[in-house]
Amino acid sequence: MMKTGAALLALALTAASPAPEVTPSPTPQRVLAIIRNQFRLHRPPPPFIQYTIQRVQKTDRGYPDYSASYTEKLWTRNLDRAALKRRVFPYGGLGPPEFERPAFNEDRDPGPPTADIFEPAPKKPTKVSDVPTPEPNATVFKTIGTVTATGEYDYYVDDLKIEANLVHLTLRPVRDPERNRLREVYANKDTFEVTRLIAHDRLFVQGDKIYDTTFDIRVGSLEGHPVVTSIHGEVGKASDGSDYIGDGKTVDYTFTEIKFPATMPDWYFNNRTYAQHQQEVPSK
Repeated sequence: MMKTGAALLALALTAASPAPEVTPSPTPQRVLAIIRNQFRLHRPPPPFIQYTIQRVQKTDRGYPDYSASYTEKLWTRNLDRAALKRRVFPYGGLGPPEFERPAFNEDRDPGPPTADIFEPAPKKPTKVSDVPTPEPNATVFKTIGTVTATGEYDYYVDDLKIEANLVHLTLRPVRDPERNRLREVYANKDTFEVTRLIAHDRLFVQGDKIYDTTFDIRVGSLEGHPVVTSIHGEVGKASDGSDYIGDGKTVDYTFTEIKFPATMPDWYFNNRTYAQHQQEVPSK
């Protein structure tokens, strides 16, 4: 049967029309870069953070280890992680002020909740006093430029899965596994906001022995800023292959009462002045 002119014209137009463009899915490596860049859109964090950290661990027999479980309140300057810390007594009241620099992958409690979770660990463990403290007039963050990375060169993405509303990446460090400590990343598949991380950390014990530790880190949001809300730690082996035997093989940290005060007195971050401010030590 002969085709009409209209039919022939329609056929010609269809043949001449280009195929619809298909937007390729981002590669797993690119997804990691998107997640990291989304996290860093919220950087820097507010200048000050106040929070409560609760540490709970068990003995080697599985019973609550009350001697190494505690609650502390911290008033922290994010610029250098300098903090005033007070222990919360079980039956009420707070201990004297102490100076602290909370940090991940160090021989002290992790933190603060606003820490850069994509930041490499230091090349070597630092002491509380090793990190320089800026002058009081340097407590305000200044933005001197913005950088958007198109790739993540610290890790290979070995696997990418979609699990319900999450994208789940399994990572392998390109180099220096002790510093590049992330092993898995979970993020919302629509917003790419981080919700959970599996990270390598370390347990420091007397005698200079260091044990590998796995941290399961949960991340939430407060006033538009990503914050760590809880950490579950499991201690593994030392570098010589020996297993850790002792209290605290599993440990849990919970961060609560997180606030972003507009200001904090400079003396909070200089322990030499604590004696002069006994009547002003914060409690709430």
